[in-house]
Amino acid sequence: MTSPPTSHASSSALPHADAHADAHATLQAWIAAEQALLARAQAGPGVATPAQIEGKSGMELMQGTLNGTLPSATMVHTVGALMVEATEGRVVFQGTPGAGHLNPMGTVHGGWFATLLDSALGCAVHTLMPPGRGYTTAEFSINIVRALTPRVQRVRAIGQVVHCGRQLATAEGRLVGPDGTLYAHATTTCLVFDMKPQK
Repeated sequence: MTSPPTSHASSSALPHADAHADAHATLQAWIAAEQALLARAQAGPGVATPAQIEGKSGMELMQGTLNGTLPSATMVHTVGALMVEATEGRVVFQGTPGAGHLNPMGTVHGGWFATLLDSALGCAVHTLMPPGRGYTTAEFSINIVRALTPRVQRVRAIGQVVHCGRQLATAEGRLVGPDGTLYAHATTTCLVFDMKPQK
């Protein structure tokens, strides 16, 4: 008596189906987080006043942006993105690639990748700044490893500080889709300094 043939198609399709379901669930969670943040973004895009900044740490400023009490960067709104997470040494920006972000070849322009990653990296460094200390980007490097089109509904730029000292800070970041696909990775070196009081 022979045993019935086994179906390799059904067994191999299951992991793929699970991965697709996981990516869909992740995307839905990202959309929900985005909607919740937009609902409480009272300050909107703009520039913080000296009074809003004075005496606050970088982490307090990032939290103020998240909860809507401080304005968010106008550049981020220009590219259709927003900050969705901020903890010490780590910041996540979420972006929605659209038709306005395409290059002539029909894929998302490299500057869009760079803006999201530069924002995540710089803000990750910012979370570690005590009151009265600031930073500026001295070097930024990006590697785009996969093309991106608006068919990918959301991506996240995840910035993580590697080192933060008295004069220099370094960070690395990844741009990923809901299914974990890597689209780009980047590094930055920032100069750290004492900020002059603003009048």
